[in-house]
Amino acid sequence: MSELQRQFTKPKLSSFPATTPTPTPLMFNEAEEEEIDHFETIIQPDDDSSSASSTSSASSTGTIIPSSDQRLFARPQGPPAKRSLNQIPWTTYFERELFLESNFDNVTVTHHAYLTSPVGNAPLFITHHGAGSSGLSFAILTSEIRKRLPSAGILSLDARGHGSTRTNPTPETPDLSLNTLSSDLIMVIEKTKVQMAWKALPPIVFIGHSLGGAVVTDVAKGGRLGNSVLGYAVLDVVEGSAIDALQSMQTYLSTRPLGFPSLESGIEWHIRSRTIRNSISARTSVPALLMHVEERGSRPWTWRTDLAATQPFWEGWFVGLSKKFLEARGGKLLLLAGTDRLDKELTIGQMQGKYALQVFPEAGHFIHEDLPEKTAMVIVDFYKRNDRSALVLPPKVSDMLKAGKKI
Repeated sequence: MSELQRQFTKPKLSSFPATTPTPTPLMFNEAEEEEIDHFETIIQPDDDSSSASSTSSASSTGTIIPSSDQRLFARPQGPPAKRSLNQIPWTTYFERELFLESNFDNVTVTHHAYLTSPVGNAPLFITHHGAGSSGLSFAILTSEIRKRLPSAGILSLDARGHGSTRTNPTPETPDLSLNTLSSDLIMVIEKTKVQMAWKALPPIVFIGHSLGGAVVTDVAKGGRLGNSVLGYAVLDVVEGSAIDALQSMQTYLSTRPLGFPSLESGIEWHIRSRTIRNSISARTSVPALLMHVEERGSRPWTWRTDLAATQPFWEGWFVGLSKKFLEARGGKLLLLAGTDRLDKELTIGQMQGKYALQVFPEAGHFIHEDLPEKTAMVIVDFYKRNDRSALVLPPKVSDMLKAGKKI
């Protein structure tokens, strides 16, 4: 350093402390490991030697030295955190449960349903599950719908032979024909109206998955609910592919476990086999699919619905589905897990713009459980496009003439 430089820097250096203060340690928080790492940053003082004048990156940025209690490469202690498999109760999603009794030919059927009432003129989303499932299959989806439409109502029933719906006396094989299931759905809607003292039915949007899609389509085609039905959404069921899949149904059923040692293991199987790809939904819907039978020994949790016994009804559920779907009154929405599921009739109808189509290739068969948020967004948009309350119609000519107005 030259004499001129020394004279210039001397008065400036005298104003600094003799030693460099140690900065406050930096805190690094890693949520997964739940450890707090302490670092001490030490900035090296300038060296008066000529070698230091090169201003290397090490001297200009400082050197980070871990404290003595730092364990940079230590493995986490204890077993890894396990994903919770505890059951999530239905009260998380619905206001109340209903038990609606009806009599058919000396047989008493007590239908069980979950309800959240609509507010004001808000719509009522009515859901029907697929074979072997229950009303809780739609719990996550409907909660996502209500995030976007807080005033909307939800009615989600357990079909006969499913969930908490009971038949007395108990038949060896429940009547699960399409006509019976459609009549049951209409009965549940009407009895809910009476029990809740509604003056009229709110605007209705049907949502049906698999078998449930065939049921809501049949009800919409029948027209027994009149203009109350705004539209219907069918989830992952198409006539052609559904009938083709029936040939391998028994093979699929033979690969399922006959029972589970605990409720949690049943939930785990659905997640691990990717039958349901959303753990929250599995913890909500799977418990309603199983029942505890002490006589089953080491696997007391068995299937509530014997799907193999419903084989006589399989073909009747889906024959003519595509035609009814295209012809029924109201808005139409089809959600699929792949375009390969479209049959010829629906492909032509889609090209003609007769219905809305949404495909979620990343989902499995249970679209509404795997992707509840995305499914809810599509269904809410579908409702808004078919909401008649938003329409402002011009006055009728006859009314204008009666009022003495000139035309």
